[in-house]
Amino acid sequence: MALLAKSWALFTFSWVCASTVLAAYWFQVFCLCCILSLAFEVVAVFYLYSVYTCNRHIFWCGKGFAVLLCEFAYLANTYDKLERQVEKESEESGEPPSKRPSPFGGGGGGDHHCKGISKQPNQPSKCRKYREEYTLYGFKCIIINEVQHPQCVVCTEVLANESLKPVKMLRHLKTKHPFLAAKPTDFFRQKERDQTTIPTKAQKASYEVAYLTVQAKKPHTVGETLIKPAAIAMCRTMHGDKQARELEAVPLSDGTISRHITDMAQDIKCQLIDRVKQGKYDLQLDESLDVYSFDGTLNEDMLFCVPLEAKCTGEDIFTKLDSKLKEEGLSWDVCISVCTKGAAAMLGKKKGLKARVLQVAPHVNFTHCIIHREALASKMLDPELNSVLETATKMVNYIKSRPLNMRLFATLCSELESEHQGLLFHSDDRWLSRGKALSRLYELRDEVRLFLMEHDSQFADHLTDPDWLTRLAYLSCIFNKLNGLDMLLQGENTSIMTLNDKILEMGRIDMFPELEEFMEENGLSVDTVTEFITSHLQALLEHFNKFFPEEMAPEKYDWIRSLFTVTTTSPFNSKPLSEFWISVQKEYPQLSRAALDVLMPFGCMYLCEKTFSALTYIKNKYRSRLNVEDDLRVAVSKIKPRIDLLCSTHSAHPSH
Repeated sequence: MALLAKSWALFTFSWVCASTVLAAYWFQVFCLCCILSLAFEVVAVFYLYSVYTCNRHIFWCGKGFAVLLCEFAYLANTYDKLERQVEKESEESGEPPSKRPSPFGGGGGGDHHCKGISKQPNQPSKCRKYREEYTLYGFKCIIINEVQHPQCVVCTEVLANESLKPVKMLRHLKTKHPFLAAKPTDFFRQKERDQTTIPTKAQKASYEVAYLTVQAKKPHTVGETLIKPAAIAMCRTMHGDKQARELEAVPLSDGTISRHITDMAQDIKCQLIDRVKQGKYDLQLDESLDVYSFDGTLNEDMLFCVPLEAKCTGEDIFTKLDSKLKEEGLSWDVCISVCTKGAAAMLGKKKGLKARVLQVAPHVNFTHCIIHREALASKMLDPELNSVLETATKMVNYIKSRPLNMRLFATLCSELESEHQGLLFHSDDRWLSRGKALSRLYELRDEVRLFLMEHDSQFADHLTDPDWLTRLAYLSCIFNKLNGLDMLLQGENTSIMTLNDKILEMGRIDMFPELEEFMEENGLSVDTVTEFITSHLQALLEHFNKFFPEEMAPEKYDWIRSLFTVTTTSPFNSKPLSEFWISVQKEYPQLSRAALDVLMPFGCMYLCEKTFSALTYIKNKYRSRLNVEDDLRVAVSKIKPRIDLLCSTHSAHPSH
């Protein structure tokens, strides 16, 4: 028995050393031969001893070792078969047998290993390859992380790469689909075609839904919680259950929509960068959007959106801007201008963004947003008119800031059958609100006077003073004019020339309708208002000239739009100026370059303001942790994502 114990210990020790420590193919063969010879000797000794002593117990013990010997023989036969299989696979794959892993789990020295799949830390298993004959077992091939995996065409279950063996795939077929085990290969090929067609269409539909979702600036969960159930319900009602079941294959989970949006954002970004690299570009920066020439037209789009650090100095802004331009392979050499709002961090002469940009690109022009300049210019009021504005604001706040007063005033307006039921708030930060608030107060001046008199408010006296009401009517008129100018200046595809033209057109003010109506109703003379109106308009004109100097006079650019003094049938008269000058770049390169240097720079920050509005809608208090750049890019960009291309580069199967 001691000899038996030693033999078994030797067998165990040798096998463990071969499998886990040395992992050597021929060492395992050597150990197996030693163990077999030792077993022969043990069995022979016990058998002779049992015959000599006629000890039945020892005889049966020897018989047991004979059985063990038979098992070793079976093991050796199995090993021989596996060795031949290894040699056969080596011949088919072209790999030398010495490079293939051992059939008994040894390490081997193969060069082809699955990524992220290993039985032991230092022994990665080989990466198996799919073969066409595996269709007989009901499996097709899909690629996940650049590794082939078998997927059942019946239940769509995806197995590991190690399952690319006939025995494992056949076991799956017989275990989970026994009624299909005898089906021919054509049956499974048809199943594969059916399965591939539906997911491909479903994947494209998923991209389309993701695009519409982000265009509407809705949460990513709306696809799974609303759109998909609604679509299935409508399809079931209109066409029946069969078509409705097809819609269930469309993946619209939160994660899927997020991945699709990221894919589309990257595709749009690639298209944008490729276009910008083909010509010159301008930047619109508000702590970026850009305009560029592509395909004969000027295009405006969002270049990037990145968060700034705690500090927001000109150096910080330049560092972010410069690093992003270099990251995308864009050069300052082809940048024409940068449009900003004129903050110190932007236009500082020493440490501002302008100073840093001019150090690396002296040719870049900086423009101050015309809408912002117009707002600053219109803020100019003399003390007398400013007093009227402050008093009017206090009247509105007295009624609007108290819920009871607001309800009582609404009831009063309803009883008097007034056109409006309430006043509007005024804010210095929102320029359009100033004119609207004053206009509403002027229209409801009689209702406000009655309400204030009922509450014994000191503000009621102002609404009975003709001089005060005259100035209120004038402020209502002038701010409505400025509001109209502000609205005209907003919009896309505007240049400095077109915005200056609009300012000059609005500067020709020949009448104030509200003021004229009030003076006629009260029999007031024009002489009573001439002095303060003339004084304010003169101060306003001087303030506008300060923000719109003579070097921006449109006469300097007349040659751009009045190049020809005779009637012409050329595209000059039918195309926008920017498109015309782009179309003649080859014939007149110097003229075209000079004209585009004037037409391309941004005149206002409209695109930044529009993008900020989308940002506040997308990233609200319910979605504060969202990485907003991808959603924002797809939502505001005019470039369409190439959905067909994205579908062709991504695997289409229901698990996605």
